[in-house]
Amino acid sequence: MTAPTVLRRRADDTLAQRLARSAGRQAEGFALRTDEVADWLAGRARAHHFRVKRIGLSDLDGWFFATDTGNLHHHTGRFFSVEGLAVSRSEGVIRQWQQPIIRQPEVGILGILAKEFDGVLHFLLQAKMEPGNRNMLQLSPTVQATHSNYTGAHRGAPVKYLEYFTDPSRGTVLTDVLQSEHGSWFYRKSNRNIVMEAVGDVPVDDDFCWLTLGQIGDLLRQDNVINMDARTVLASCPVRSNEPGALHTDMELQSWFTVERSRHSLTVERVPLAGIGEWKRNEFTLSRDDGRYFRLVAVGVEAGNREVTGWSQPLFEPTGTGVNAFLFRQFGGVPHLLVQAKVEAGFLDTVELAPTVQCTPENWTHLPEPLRPSFLNVVQGAGPDRIHYAAVHSEEGGRFLNAENRYMFVAADEAQAPLEPPTGFRWATAGQLNNLAQHGHYLNVQARTLLACLNAGAVRLDAVG
Repeated sequence: MTAPTVLRRRADDTLAQRLARSAGRQAEGFALRTDEVADWLAGRARAHHFRVKRIGLSDLDGWFFATDTGNLHHHTGRFFSVEGLAVSRSEGVIRQWQQPIIRQPEVGILGILAKEFDGVLHFLLQAKMEPGNRNMLQLSPTVQATHSNYTGAHRGAPVKYLEYFTDPSRGTVLTDVLQSEHGSWFYRKSNRNIVMEAVGDVPVDDDFCWLTLGQIGDLLRQDNVINMDARTVLASCPVRSNEPGALHTDMELQSWFTVERSRHSLTVERVPLAGIGEWKRNEFTLSRDDGRYFRLVAVGVEAGNREVTGWSQPLFEPTGTGVNAFLFRQFGGVPHLLVQAKVEAGFLDTVELAPTVQCTPENWTHLPEPLRPSFLNVVQGAGPDRIHYAAVHSEEGGRFLNAENRYMFVAADEAQAPLEPPTGFRWATAGQLNNLAQHGHYLNVQARTLLACLNAGAVRLDAVG
């Protein structure tokens, strides 16, 4: 006789409550108080030898510029390459341009291990050195590894805790989604963002620590502590929303986004790096004559606690500090964020939802104000009473050098951000964005950083508007 089929719940109804409980624990966790984290990070920095120095592009060890295209490759054919990109679009202030782009077609793992202690979910973060971080060490996911790294292309030590994310029997998946990387600098790059709740005891390496979501939220109020990869994973967690409603239904928001994706005409062509216009290469950089946007540079790295303790690599170095900000208002007592349907050349699907403002202001000063990014003047002119959150966070330190953005939540009123915003913008609640973040390629990495700040309790969107 055949045993009856047993059906399971389609979703874990308790997960949002467990995340909320973890977000409420801010001062202390299982092993560390929040105010002890800075000293712990400093101790991990003292325990290892770290050094990053700029070198000439021709001094890159194991990298070469191809004679036919000028594209920059690793001798193994793995890791990533730097190529040229030619872009044309149907609208916008800048309709055509060429630029270097990072091509890394493999999918990496950004994985955070979770476990309950005393009934509260904790997350295992790593004190990880990245060559592009201004302060070297930041808190990263438990596993932050490209496919080349975790399959041993670098011939270094194995990636710690990788087995929890490759062996389903080691835990329970809490969230698992493919998300994009920076669309301006990566060509169609995605990473697997996963939180896995461990089964059984987890041995803790000296460079790792357990923190609650609330402790992570406290640390997100500080500059350059929680790295980009940890932020994007946490943004994908299904947190609870108590919103009674929204200006637009979920289907109306999704339909608007689908229209935005459909209406943009964007042509993107990979071209030889050697031939891209307005970019010139010298001994140390590949950069534009006007000095705007970013430049390609090279570094030599020594890192005592990495899988490989010494290497050299190219990095993209932006030429200024960016501003990524959500304007928000209250409608019917519910905070709404003004999202932007932003076109970026490297996106797989042309458009993703971005903060209201996402730019490096210095790149736009040569243009008259009407041609500068929408709402930039509102964010830059905001007084302290309207700024509900501001912190500087680093971007991907494994590919970008000193890439930092000022992340902000800024309260607005009808005159500054009207109920009926311009084309390409739409009001959405945090709950609506949280739902979309559990699916791939809806929210870009900058929007996910700001959403992580909300989810972890680093910011409250109270009154005004």
